[in-house]
Amino acid sequence: MTEVADQFTEERSGEATRISHWIDGQRVEGTSGRNGPVYNPASGEQSGEVDFATPEEVDAAVQAARRAFASWRSMSLSRRTELFFRIRELFHQHAEDIAKLLTLEHGKVLSDAKGEVARGLEVIEFCCGIPELLKGSYSEQASTGIDVYSIRQPLGVVAGITPFNFPAMVPMWMWAPAIACGNTFVLKPSEKDPSASMLTAELMKEAGLPDGVFNVVHGDKVAVDAVLEHPEIAAVSFVGSTPIARYVYETGTKNGKRVQALGGAKNHMIVLPDADIDMAADAAVSGGYGSAGERCMAVSMLVAVGYAADELVGAIQERLPKVKVGDGMNPDSEMGPLVTREHRDKVASYIEKGAAEGAKLVTDGRETGPDNGGFFLGVTLLDEVTPEMDVYKDEIFGPVLGITRVDTYEEAVRLVNENPYGNGVAIFTRDGGVARQFQFEVNAGMVGVNVPIPVPVAYYSFGGWKNSLFGDLHIYGPEGIQFYTQGKVVTSRWPDPATSKVDLGFPQTR
Repeated sequence: MTEVADQFTEERSGEATRISHWIDGQRVEGTSGRNGPVYNPASGEQSGEVDFATPEEVDAAVQAARRAFASWRSMSLSRRTELFFRIRELFHQHAEDIAKLLTLEHGKVLSDAKGEVARGLEVIEFCCGIPELLKGSYSEQASTGIDVYSIRQPLGVVAGITPFNFPAMVPMWMWAPAIACGNTFVLKPSEKDPSASMLTAELMKEAGLPDGVFNVVHGDKVAVDAVLEHPEIAAVSFVGSTPIARYVYETGTKNGKRVQALGGAKNHMIVLPDADIDMAADAAVSGGYGSAGERCMAVSMLVAVGYAADELVGAIQERLPKVKVGDGMNPDSEMGPLVTREHRDKVASYIEKGAAEGAKLVTDGRETGPDNGGFFLGVTLLDEVTPEMDVYKDEIFGPVLGITRVDTYEEAVRLVNENPYGNGVAIFTRDGGVARQFQFEVNAGMVGVNVPIPVPVAYYSFGGWKNSLFGDLHIYGPEGIQFYTQGKVVTSRWPDPATSKVDLGFPQTR
């Protein structure tokens, strides 16, 4: 463990830590006088206090990024690649240090936090191939003596606004391709669990990233609006709920920015009668309750087709008492608390609402969570949920799994396609023909076949359809490189000057 990681560990072993901004290669204490509490969700105790930025502090970060841009974009691809390999190695060495911060501030169990860091590292590794990713095209002799070629160039200063549920991974999905492409970056992380972003900044400085290339400002809507309205920010990436994603997209584009805003989800998992029920039950429990359901790719609705329903419900119910809920730092825990007391109470209200609307409450998580002052809920299973119920329509974002029963495959697909969200979907079946037909006709951006959480590998791109995405391009992968660059086409001629003449006609290629 380096001095950087030691410092973070020591800070969290005593009184509440002050979490400040990172601007131009150093920590900068906030001056607004406004701040927010950071909790350890497992104990319910406050562990930190994060500064909230003013528009002037956001501007200071943007100006630092603007000053760094010219030299950073001019750095050769070979040197940039070398630096990314150092960043990759440092993050690999300190993966557990980052994961512990995630567990202490978000609440997810340590094994899940390590998995988050690993999936973020995949994107950093993908960006180590930036020379290949930025290759353009070349056409010799497009016209007599004329060559045409295309290149991709960085946008300038870009920004990311990231959610509480993946405080390390989602920022990596943004800053890694953005910086690799030659942009400079301003990150506004969630104020609920901001420390991972600060350790990220420290590690990147240790790797040798020039000051100003990566900056962090904390805050609430004031900081968000300052980012969205700043005239020198060229593009904004966002991940969060659909109402905020729509706001970010509309506000950012109105201010002339390129925006990708990933919103919420209501992910369905269809189980056909021919499916391996034990496999499907394992997948439903894993996909529905992992990270306490605080995933935009979590399975939240099971659609059981025909006679699969009774057997599936029984198999899931059999597994639920074995799910160990507790402090994420305890290696025996499989599911941790929710991120805040307010969010825990909101999720609990959906359990009550679902039962009141007529759903069958098979397992009530309000009765099984630890009672130790932390923000815990146990796992909840609601059967006989119908599309008219709020528990079906709303993104609950907690450990609540609903089951809808239908008679046919066609009804199941219709439910998915009529849903306003289109993030992820899965089907469990042994029939390859049905699976192929399903991926052809289902309206969602990410599809799993006997895979409950189909998050793409780093060399593909992540993103949904419909109200799960505002903007044209998905995040990371090839579309991420496209988002953080702009194309330029060069037409060149190096002829004998004697052949030159005035020609007012439209340029010809024949």
